[in-house]
Amino acid sequence: MNSKIGIQVFCEVNPSEDPEKIKTSIFNLFPDLKIKVQENQISGNSNNIEILSKVLKSIKNRQITNVLSRIMKSNMTNDSTWFYLNKQAAFVDVVALCNEADESALGPIKIILNSNNIEETIENLIV
Repeated sequence: MNSKIGIQVFCEVNPSEDPEKIKTSIFNLFPDLKIKVQENQISGNSNNIEILSKVLKSIKNRQITNVLSRIMKSNMTNDSTWFYLNKQAAFVDVVALCNEADESALGPIKIILNSNNIEETIENLIV
């Protein structure tokens, strides 16, 4: 893959939530992600596609790459796309895609991909 890629991970921390549990959710899916904790949000950035390896492996094993592809293509704008993962499922180390933010009761984990060739990046991720 010759595309340059940037990956951003965002997760809102609700007042009723323990930030440590949100960190656990994120690290369960993105073990090597360097995160930044703010008052009401935890985020992380990477230029290494390997950050997505655990999520992509689970999606391939569950044979739902077509769902991820559809979501990313429908959310594509210029040089970026995004998708949601269920925060509660991530806490128990399960990858669950969400079509809408409200499918995750306490809010989702949002993954944004930026690339100089976003269509090629999407195709290469789901192979």
